[in-house]
Amino acid sequence: MAKAKKAAKAAKAAAPTESLLVASKVKALIKAADFNTAGDALDGLNAYVGWLISQATQRAHANGRKTVRAHDFLIP
Repeated sequence: MAKAKKAAKAAKAAAPTESLLVASKVKALIKAADFNTAGDALDGLNAYVGWLISQATQRAHANGRKTVRAHDFLIP
């Protein structure tokens, strides 16, 4: 249980403090799928996008590049 709390705390610390998303666009896509958007949905998605960017920049750095490319956003 302590491991899960540590992981959640690390994810929250790495989460961006400003929105990386266009909320109206995200909500429109969710609505088009005939679903409702919870109040914390955008926060969770924003944190995930921040994590993806972090992973992509690490991959670009590991490959000796300063430019993040589409293939750096690998989803395992």
